[in-house]
Amino acid sequence: MLKYSIVVPLHNEQENVTDLYDRLKAVMEANGEGFEIVLVDDGSLDRTFHLLREIAAVDSRVTVVKLRRNFGQTSALAAGFDHARGEYIIAMDGDLQHDPADIPIFLEKIAEGYDIVSGWRKLRIDNLWLRRIPSRCANWLMAKLSGVDIHDFGTTFKAYRREVLEQVPLYGELHRFIPALASWHGASICEVPVRNINRERGNSHYGITRTFRVFFDLITIRFLLRYLSRPLHFFGTFGMMSMFAGSGLTVWLVVEKFVHHHPVMDQHGPMMVFAAVLLLAGLNMLAIGLLGEMQVRHYHEPAHRAPYSVDRILRAQSEEHSVSE
Repeated sequence: MLKYSIVVPLHNEQENVTDLYDRLKAVMEANGEGFEIVLVDDGSLDRTFHLLREIAAVDSRVTVVKLRRNFGQTSALAAGFDHARGEYIIAMDGDLQHDPADIPIFLEKIAEGYDIVSGWRKLRIDNLWLRRIPSRCANWLMAKLSGVDIHDFGTTFKAYRREVLEQVPLYGELHRFIPALASWHGASICEVPVRNINRERGNSHYGITRTFRVFFDLITIRFLLRYLSRPLHFFGTFGMMSMFAGSGLTVWLVVEKFVHHHPVMDQHGPMMVFAAVLLLAGLNMLAIGLLGEMQVRHYHEPAHRAPYSVDRILRAQSEEHSVSE
């Protein structure tokens, strides 16, 4: 197995492809250990794939993965991870805003035994109001909700141990949350400052709509980390609260009707409807929670999947086992 794989998703980056390859090759050759470069063309409409094909033709250490259409950054990274053969995988953007010269910093931390090394754009040069302030707020919220104390979830520039990536599913915009998902498995995570460089060529692919996608994925992450194996605890809590409130209103209406002899339909008609809605909503939430529990049971039992992650096993060799061998 190769030591390192560099995975880079690319979308309409014809101006940067050649320079990126030259700089990556120079950095990794200086490192002196076996490596490969996995370049993923995420449905580019320019000459990106043509240039990638020329690079792969002259360097056997380069693997090019061409996707049929633009699936997005997370899917492109997943494709790169699936086709990478290295023991350690470094992911980065292809627009040269991530400096390949920073890669040795990641390799040093990985060599120290960390499972994930995350880049931190400590000194950002993006637009203050459109990028830096929203990013700082989002990163603070992500750290609080995920329980992973890093400053920069948004950057793709990270290094991973292969075994960690194999335990984390990728879809949506979840590549930003790999450290949070991996923390559930007990992965050790550290952060290193990296340079933030202005894009010199090409156009940025990031828009304001990404904020909404990330927000929804953040809700998903929070749910997965806390309630993945016990969904009834989440839905059941809201269901019971709704049912208690509906039951309380129902008792009050019954007392008003049969004890105080008030015309409930005339005086408290909307309240009756509200009580019925609360009761039905509570029952629905409980039913959803029970269905979720059944899904969890279905997931774990047939394939005998264990609800934990083992770091290592130490076992003394028994005499019987020695003899049988």
